[in-house]
Amino acid sequence: MTQKKQRTLGALLYPQFELLDLYGPLEMFGCLGDALKIVTVAEQAGPVRSFPGPNTVAEFSFASAPQLDLILVPGGVGTFPQLDNAAILDFLRARTPRAEIAMSVCTGAALYAKAGLLDGRRATTNKQFFTLTCASGPNTQWIPEARWVEDGSLVTSSGVSAGMDMALAMIAKLWGPSVAQQIADVTEYEWQTDPTRDPFTKFLDKGKFLPELGA
Repeated sequence: MTQKKQRTLGALLYPQFELLDLYGPLEMFGCLGDALKIVTVAEQAGPVRSFPGPNTVAEFSFASAPQLDLILVPGGVGTFPQLDNAAILDFLRARTPRAEIAMSVCTGAALYAKAGLLDGRRATTNKQFFTLTCASGPNTQWIPEARWVEDGSLVTSSGVSAGMDMALAMIAKLWGPSVAQQIADVTEYEWQTDPTRDPFTKFLDKGKFLPELGA
């Protein structure tokens, strides 16, 4: 009996990333068990502080990262300072063409765009900070109404929770729709299966990084 290939997913970390952008999709992918190995990667190995506060440990540096079959780039307020970080852009330029699927959540699409990897491709991103993110990729066809967009091997999702819908869609693509649905069921998640249905387009460019809290 031929053993099925175990894929490796590399989750990219940088300071001030958004927690759910990362852990929402990883919860879905993590349910695949031995079919998928998940590793965390950053410019330097070690703890990386998220925007909400908790640290996540990067197991590998860019230099020591293994071959990655899948790549996941979260978004968050920390995305924008990274647009001037040659190390992260060069890592994406080197690794994305070799990956089976490269994904982003929320403003994480800006990093692929700034690296030139979305030139001539369709993509989407967080709706509340849409124009701000799109400025990083003037040669990208940005789709304002989409839960996620798949263009070849690059897949970009809308804001935060949309990453879980995208993750399940990629699980369905690689391991089958029934597997994806089982994962949605076991995580008690109402999977939005239509990538064109985007109820948050009404908030286009109306975002604030922090909500206004009452007294």
